[in-house]
Amino acid sequence: MSALTDLLLAPDVRPFTVAAAIMVTLGGIELLTTLVGFSISELLGKDLAVEADSDSGLGGMFLWVNAGRLPLLILIILALGVFSIAGFFLQGLAHGAGLSVPASIAALAAAACSIPAIRVTSRGIARIIPRDETYAVDEADFVGHVAEVSIGPLDQGLPGRVRLKDVFGNWHSLVARASPDSAPLPVGASVLLVDRDAKSFIAISAPADLIAQQRSDRA
Repeated sequence: MSALTDLLLAPDVRPFTVAAAIMVTLGGIELLTTLVGFSISELLGKDLAVEADSDSGLGGMFLWVNAGRLPLLILIILALGVFSIAGFFLQGLAHGAGLSVPASIAALAAAACSIPAIRVTSRGIARIIPRDETYAVDEADFVGHVAEVSIGPLDQGLPGRVRLKDVFGNWHSLVARASPDSAPLPVGASVLLVDRDAKSFIAISAPADLIAQQRSDRA
């Protein structure tokens, strides 16, 4: 254990150890806060909006790695993970060849290798991750729609989350809780969003005919 600690804290890999530690910390905090119905991603903004008119410059680089298609926090965690993996891999190759590469040079090389990897990985994640509300759809439009409980159960305590697809085919992950007159709604249950307040949507168990209609529309 001491040898592993000494290896991770070695000067030539320290930037990558720090990046990995930040990644794990952010990921753990996001997971814990999401389980109680609140995501720190929302404090940082649902999506990273980048204004760029061309593919050059810093704005163009952000667009090239798909910034705006992923929540900002997810993109940060992904970038830190790819950077740390690339750094450890490059320094491992250097050590295997009997070379000693300064941490600054290794960090620059890892960053250069990471950008294409982040682009490919973020594109794949963006296709499967539920998206929060977008500027194309007003949150109020979701009232009256059937959703599925993704984090729950929904009750009168801490809010959970539901997921649904909008008319454009985009998935949304929304904070929700059960109506005061409703029984707890378990994960996987189909629910009808009947109202919303300043903090969350209000849900009840979806009627069977609406569930059948939703399945028919998807078919």
